Order: sequence, then C-alpha cells, then structure tokens
Amino acid sequence: MLKLPPGTRLVLASRSPRRQMLLEAAGLKFEVVEKDFDESWPGNLQGKEIAEYLARSKAGQLACDYPSEETVVITADTIVWCNGEVLGKPEDYKSAFRILKAISGKTHEVITGVGLLNGKRIRIFSETTLVTFDELTDEDIEYYIENFNPFDKAGAYGIQDWIGITANTKISGSYFNVVGLPVNRLLKELNDFINK
Repeated sequence: MLKLPPGTRLVLASRSPRRQMLLEAAGLKFEVVEKDFDESWPGNLQGKEIAEYLARSKAGQLACDYPSEETVVITADTIVWCNGEVLGKPEDYKSAFRILKAISGKTHEVITGVGLLNGKRIRIFSETTLVTFDELTDEDIEYYIENFNPFDKAGAYGIQDWIGITANTKISGSYFNVVGLPVNRLLKELNDFINK
C-alpha cells in the first residue's frame, strides 16, 4: 500500500480517462492537469527509449509549474512498438486500419514510460508488455474501427475493448500497462521515490 507523507499532493498529467480510472481504482487521491505537450522525440531513439524520453520530456515541461516538494507529478506515455516502428494514435480511419493490419497475427510491445516529478527530483522508468493478436480479417478491423473509438489509443486499440477480448491470444507482462499505466510498478516506484 502506498504511504504518502501528510500534505503530499499527487497530480496526474494526463488526459487519458483510462489512466485516471486506474489510479482511482488503486485508491489514490489525485488531481488532473491537462496540458498540450510536445510529444516529439529524437529520431535515433527506439522502443523503451522513446517512451522514457517522452515521460521525461513531459515532466520537464511541468517542472516550473510544480516546484513544491509536497507535490508529486505523474507523467506517462504509452507507445506500441512493432517491427522497429512506433504505432501511435491513429489520425483517421485509414491510419487506424493500417496500424491494426500491422499488428494482426503478430506479437508487439506495449511500452509505457512513466515520470515522477517532485521539486527538482525526477525519476523515469518504463514497463513493457508483450501482446499477441490473432490474424484480424479486414471485416474484424472495419467492425472495430466503426463501432469503437480507437483514435485516442496507441496502437489503435484498447485491450479492454471488443478487439482485445476476442482477438488477443497472449499477454506477457502487466495487463494494466496495456490499458495505460503499469499500476503495480507505479505504486512501488512512487513509494520508494516519495519516502527516500
């Protein structure tokens, strides 16, 4: 169980309703700050380096706004890494279709980089989960895109949605990481970070 020192304020810097739901389910009291972050990264980074870079960048972009040591800011960025390529949030129907075709019948990595900001201290970590899907037919993909809203999700899918329930064959690692936040690891890292 997470033990926060009295007066400690938790801030989640994320618009993701799934991250907010996960922290609420874990029993945490927190505030939400929504900010438009620069989510670009140097082209030489790969896989977890990208997720960690983005989490660090977001923490850095908030450092001046939250200088107090009584405040801990949580940043996060989830990417899907498949065949050496980041499969981000789809911009439109066509890109969602392309992304889902790319992960069809393959194992891909879902990587969440997490940043913890407390005054001048920053801690960055990442969690990787391997996810495998069955071969998806064009009809499966079209049905999913038309009936669910994959446009705010890395990899164009929610593991908790129809496509995850019906087509996911294997998960190796944290399920909640795929939803959007590796809660178990986050609680351990937060406890260590705050109480040091």
